[in-house]
Amino acid sequence: MPMPIRPQTLNDEETLAASDRAAGLLADYLRRHPTPTTRVQLVDDDSPAPTTIEVPAQALKLFIEILDHLKDGVGVTVVPSDADLTTQQAADLVGVSRPYLIDKILEPTGPVPFRTVGRHRRIKFADLQTYLRADTQKRKRASDRVTRIGLDAGLDD
Repeated sequence: MPMPIRPQTLNDEETLAASDRAAGLLADYLRRHPTPTTRVQLVDDDSPAPTTIEVPAQALKLFIEILDHLKDGVGVTVVPSDADLTTQQAADLVGVSRPYLIDKILEPTGPVPFRTVGRHRRIKFADLQTYLRADTQKRKRASDRVTRIGLDAGLDD
């Protein structure tokens, strides 16, 4: 069963500021205490005692990254790397239409592998990530070439 993808965004100033403060404090803490796991206390004003949980440092780093995006008002989606995506979910993540994804990226032998389940295509999120990284690098190289050509032609004025 495909997993739902629900981007989370924040838009009120108080929440954006709280995300910024929390990201900074957590990042500072991890710089001072680079341990594999950390105990975190959750304090609730309605509860007499805090709840202490042990959290891997990697999870805190991911949380900091999420907070960094949220403080900028950027939507965040957490997707397990082994998740199977529907074509619509994959198209949404790539930022293209579903027909474009199918015709240009998947079919007939496009750069992203997929499998079929009945009549439906499923794409591994990790494969989509690989494609996106390669596409970003390709676009960067093209942009660098255009910039070089412009500079060589004296168009930097």
